Amino acid sequence: MNSPTPPPVRSSWDRIDGWLREHAPAPYENLARPADPAAVEAAQAELGLRFPADLTDSLLCHDGLLSWDTVLPGPPPQSVAQIVDHWRMCVEIAGDDKDLCEPSRPGAEPWWHPRWIPWAQSDGDAQVIDMREGPQQGRLGTACHDGTGHFDDGWPSLAAYLAEVADVLDHGGLVDGYAPYLTCDGGLWWASEGKTELNGDPLTPAPAPARGRTGGPGLLEPDGTARGAGPSGRR
Repeated sequence: MNSPTPPPVRSSWDRIDGWLREHAPAPYENLARPADPAAVEAAQAELGLRFPADLTDSLLCHDGLLSWDTVLPGPPPQSVAQIVDHWRMCVEIAGDDKDLCEPSRPGAEPWWHPRWIPWAQSDGDAQVIDMREGPQQGRLGTACHDGTGHFDDGWPSLAAYLAEVADVLDHGGLVDGYAPYLTCDGGLWWASEGKTELNGDPLTPAPAPARGRTGGPGLLEPDGTARGAGPSGRR
């Protein structure tokens, strides 16, 4: 995984944005604009906990996606509203059911915990940020719709995960065993090494031309200004 102190989330998203804009225009255009800070505050009140700075910064770069896409090797990032909806659904399903709220054995995880934030989700399986108190607060794990949560193969933070994605796009390599590929329609797909096709269409290994790049432009409007930016150019 990445170093204990990864670069800021905004820096990683800038690098991801820049790579997508150049090589995978379809998912680039599918990235949502920054979230409304007021909506982020309202979501925290709804969940009854503060978002980690990594998540807030990510939402203020992109409020999820406009539609389902494979921008990241894991589940697609959710919008603020989707985070709240998924969290509320899981809390309501778990209710007071000990089989869902409590681990089945020491050292295991429950099906759901109210201090998990489902920042990304696909087909009911969420990548969650663990906000329980303790030294591992902020780590990423998975809450499966038909199983229990697990954190053994996660990342220490959202910032570490996004930095690893940006590094692999820029320099090549794998994220959680998945490599980036380009589809014939301008999309990005993550799969195991050696993949040559997707649904009968060819896959091309993604280029990593920006070796040594540590930053890049974010989303741009047609006039060249940063998407979501004010007069200063900052989001």
